[in-house]
Amino acid sequence: MAPSLLATSDLHVNRSGNEAVVRDLHPTDPGDWLIVAGDVADKVSDVRWALSLLAERFARVLWVPGNHDLWTPPGDDVQLVGPERYDHLVELCRSLGVLTPEDEWPVFDGHLVCPMFLLYDYSWRVRPDMAAMSTGEALDAAREAGVVCTDEFLMASRPYEGPAAWCAERLVETRRRLAERPAGMPTVLINHWPLTELPLRVLRHPEFSLWCGTTETARWHVEYDAAAVVYGHLHLPRTTWEDEVRFEEVSVGYPREWQRHDLVRGPVRRILPAPEPEIPDPFTAWAIDHGARWGSTG
Repeated sequence: MAPSLLATSDLHVNRSGNEAVVRDLHPTDPGDWLIVAGDVADKVSDVRWALSLLAERFARVLWVPGNHDLWTPPGDDVQLVGPERYDHLVELCRSLGVLTPEDEWPVFDGHLVCPMFLLYDYSWRVRPDMAAMSTGEALDAAREAGVVCTDEFLMASRPYEGPAAWCAERLVETRRRLAERPAGMPTVLINHWPLTELPLRVLRHPEFSLWCGTTETARWHVEYDAAAVVYGHLHLPRTTWEDEVRFEEVSVGYPREWQRHDLVRGPVRRILPAPEPEIPDPFTAWAIDHGARWGSTG
């Protein structure tokens, strides 16, 4: 069997039951690479434990941050916030041999594998009446509906004014790097937050889309020659297609979620070589029936 590029996300190893899922993750071939698309854990020590374990098992591990990784929760030994916390996690990854969005993008099977850190800017508005609202009005409307992402309390952006300003800088830098990619080389785009609106249409709480990325990336899969897009965040593991590009949501999620569908797709997803299409996808119908995001706080 040839090596594969595999992916997982939202391991949340601090949640009871998820540590065992991570302990059971093993490559299918000694040459397998593993993408970890964010939300490893809330505390730095747990991030270190999980990535250290995976780095020992897989030929290469690539990490992008999720919002939980960027939280600064009470009781964490590392009380850095915002970009300083992100920089600390990057250095932690490098000490383990794990690639990050700040490192040179590697090539797997002729594809440029692009771990990205883009954040969000509150611009996705799945609830129709929010489209014409200002950001402040949209956030107020979400609060009135009882939906407030925990990021608003635990994830700081200093010295930026907020995540939208931080996101704007990340977009500029990532666009620059993508523009400099080798001409004609297909890409695998990796980000914790979704790049397009389609996956957000089944959110149980449409207000949560505010914390789910940025409209600036809506055409990146076309503009940057993506063969596949890998993301997490929604806890809605499924395969979708847009413009003939495959999108893989690869979350494990919280135990109360994955125990409902019993990880029917498995805790990892093969990205390359491209898997055979599943007709029907084993999770999509269930997900649409039940709705994504069982909780409302992220």
